[in-house]
Amino acid sequence: MSPIPLPFNLSAVSARVKVVASFDALVSTPFGDGVNALCWPRTLPGNFNEVVEQLSASADIASLDDASLRALPLSPAGRIAVEILIEDQERLRALGLAPVLDCIQRYPRDDDAIVPTDVYSFHADSATVETDTFLCSYTEASSEGLLNEEAQRCVDVPAIRAELLRRFGGNDDEAFREFLRDHCYDLHYVPRPHARPFSFGLGNFWRIAVDYPGSPVPPCVHRAPATVPGRPPRLLLIS
Repeated sequence: MSPIPLPFNLSAVSARVKVVASFDALVSTPFGDGVNALCWPRTLPGNFNEVVEQLSASADIASLDDASLRALPLSPAGRIAVEILIEDQERLRALGLAPVLDCIQRYPRDDDAIVPTDVYSFHADSATVETDTFLCSYTEASSEGLLNEEAQRCVDVPAIRAELLRRFGGNDDEAFREFLRDHCYDLHYVPRPHARPFSFGLGNFWRIAVDYPGSPVPPCVHRAPATVPGRPPRLLLIS
């Protein structure tokens, strides 16, 4: 199940994804008519791989601040990449957001064989108030999306629901549904047969819909790319 690369085939994903031409449009374009993901495509200058090579982070996930980025010994191309990393964060800070730039070796894995709830599983972000998720991948593999029509909630798969009900030890009622919410089981998805995930691509700035009360569109289903042993870490901006 190879992801559709970007520039993606708009005929395949245009029902859910809209391409915009600027950061202002990324921020101001409302979700609606089924569109739950906005993409500002970019081909970025600079050497982002050099930035990763110069980082000494040993943790699985290390958050990077502006000062540590600017202190790295880099070539001119590496410094261009750093300024873009900082500028992208400043764009989001100007909106009152708190973006995080992470150098990611790997995410924690959930060993639940029935419904793993780690970020390698297709999932939707959720919130109690109106909000969006912004993200951009700069190196290595990028995040992947899955059209809502090609996704099925894990808790709606009969065999999975039956196993979760067995764990719950009660009836399929509101208390059980609260159990599903408490464990985030209701936020994770499996691809339907013949589904084709699509790549978010490197350098592209995304704004995706979140599951919150009153949202005009369904949340954007997405996941982190699989970690490949021996490959360099990835740089991810998220807010």
